[in-house]
Amino acid sequence: VCNGLEQPRKQQRSDLNGPVDNNNIPETKKVASFPSFVADVTVLPSVPGPCEPEDLIDGIIFAANYLGSTQLLSERNPSKNIRMMQAQEAVSRVKRMQKAAKIKKKANSEGDAQTLTEVDLFISTQRIKVLNADTQETMMDHALRTISYIADIGNIVVLMARRRMPRSASQDCIETTPGAQEGKKQYKMICHVFESEDAQLIAQSIGQAFSVAYQEFLRANGINPEDLSQKEYSDIINTQEMYNDDLIHFSNSENCKELQLEKHKGEILGVVVVESGWGSILPTVILANMMNGGPAARSGKLSIGDQIMSINGTSLVGLPLATCQGIIKGLKNQTQVKLNIVSCPPVTTVLIKRPDLKYQLGFSVQNGIICSLMRGGIAERGGVRVGHRIIEINGQSVVATAHEKIVQALSNSVGEIHMKTMPAAMFRLLTGQETPLYI
Repeated sequence: VCNGLEQPRKQQRSDLNGPVDNNNIPETKKVASFPSFVADVTVLPSVPGPCEPEDLIDGIIFAANYLGSTQLLSERNPSKNIRMMQAQEAVSRVKRMQKAAKIKKKANSEGDAQTLTEVDLFISTQRIKVLNADTQETMMDHALRTISYIADIGNIVVLMARRRMPRSASQDCIETTPGAQEGKKQYKMICHVFESEDAQLIAQSIGQAFSVAYQEFLRANGINPEDLSQKEYSDIINTQEMYNDDLIHFSNSENCKELQLEKHKGEILGVVVVESGWGSILPTVILANMMNGGPAARSGKLSIGDQIMSINGTSLVGLPLATCQGIIKGLKNQTQVKLNIVSCPPVTTVLIKRPDLKYQLGFSVQNGIICSLMRGGIAERGGVRVGHRIIEINGQSVVATAHEKIVQALSNSVGEIHMKTMPAAMFRLLTGQETPLYI
């Protein structure tokens, strides 16, 4: 199930909740009126925007000046405010580069002014292309679904796109930022900056292209978009209770333990911890591995999958992974460690209730890993967690199943969908794909 009308095999990502996940919906500014050449356009009520939907399917072209591109590192799902700050930072960087290039060119060309690159910005429901206005040579070509954010700042348009990672990178397309806190994982974002009198119109047209692409996708799968109103989806959500497997487990006093571990001064605790995943009832860290002969393993009191709630009275609930790792590293010179844990199996049980195929599942999958989750959707209510690897769907193991078959199994499932998942980092450790780094 794809974001647009095509799904290149190399992308290997499928969104099961529409064109983009809920945390990355492109945001555009509304304008009071459109230029005269589109004032008489008939806008379909279900696809608001400045363009005729049929034109977006074929593709439309805007004239613009290409100012430059820069690369940023970003968290997986930053807030819209942070996205806007990133867009402004990209504009500042590009303008600094332009100024430096202009000074250098002046020095080398005896005062010749720098000329901007005039481009044609092609927008369709499938992709965004940038063509040199003179030669019509393709300068950039991005699938529409890779655009994470659109910003129009005055007469400037910023397009932020996810970088396609090499196969050698982590399966969930995350890399550690050089010089950043240990364990802080970020994504590469390429930011293209353009100048145009139609900046707001361009941003709105791209936003509309996402909506049209999603409607075309629904039609291609035999679903009438008019049958799938937001109210109808909300009504279904409101009839479903949160799947309380986690809540019941955490509220059972038999599963909550206070442990005292003994260790030698200067000895590490000997554990690997990973994030419980966005969507957890109590987000904290999970014990993913223990070093043979280390204090944690020697105690015989801990098991893989246990969720650590506090260490020596310091709560870990809601703290970033890097902060939790730092607290554990700080135990090196202590001889006693007090842990509050909830005994949990390494595998999480998920129950999604989907009454009909026309209802969005509300999460996206990449090589078996859940990489985004729509707030308030049936998947969130069912216990789906971002960063988890899907192990089983409706009693069938999908550990060695191809990406396309996993997507097909999810897309075609109705009624109660039972899944088993575990943190992707834990899965890689348990299957020997990664070497544990004990702390």
